[in-house]
Amino acid sequence: MTLAVMPIFRIFDEAKAKEFYVDFLGFQVDWEHRYEDNFPLYMQVSSPDCVLHLTEHHGDACPGAAIRVQVEDIELLHQTLAGKSYKYARPGLEKTSWGTHEVSVTDPFGNRIHFFQPHPFP
Repeated sequence: MTLAVMPIFRIFDEAKAKEFYVDFLGFQVDWEHRYEDNFPLYMQVSSPDCVLHLTEHHGDACPGAAIRVQVEDIELLHQTLAGKSYKYARPGLEKTSWGTHEVSVTDPFGNRIHFFQPHPFP
């Protein structure tokens, strides 16, 4: 029985990762781990809708992954992100032909998150 899925995204810069995931997306840092000082970072970030692992370890994941995260209020998420005026992303709100409203963002390392909410067809 599956209880949760926690994707692992490859990152290359701790400060840029925190700027994107914490400051822009509003995730919180749950914990950080390094085997020793000056070793790569492995950390968990979370929001009410999602838990992610972010890693600087080269063998853990490849950059350029994509995930889909279902949210309860896509319009509120879009308004919140648009209001932050993050200089590296200005995500739009898209109504898809497959029955969702979506807000897509790409982190500084090429990983993509597609936040979505199902919508009824007219």
